[in-house]
Amino acid sequence: MLYAIISEDHPGTLEQRMSARPDHLARLEALRDAGRLLVAGPHPAIDSEDPGPAGFTGSLVIAEFESLPQAQSWADQDPYIKAGVYRKVMVKPYKKVLP
Repeated sequence: MLYAIISEDHPGTLEQRMSARPDHLARLEALRDAGRLLVAGPHPAIDSEDPGPAGFTGSLVIAEFESLPQAQSWADQDPYIKAGVYRKVMVKPYKKVLP
């Protein structure tokens, strides 16, 4: 089943985010390579593809896992948590309808 992982950043953590980004992306690439990633990306803090120093307010990942506990466990191990970027992470079942 698909699960949405919705994360919210602590304010002012762009530097920590950028430092942990390679490890964060490696986990997402592993999901992609396994055919389990639907979409992933950050929420810019301003209405711009490149928010520059304004940074980001969080992230969204939609991926396939065997169960909600498995999705939660994967989310709990995100490098952004260890780096102090995320202040809140919510994991919810997701049903794709369109397209």
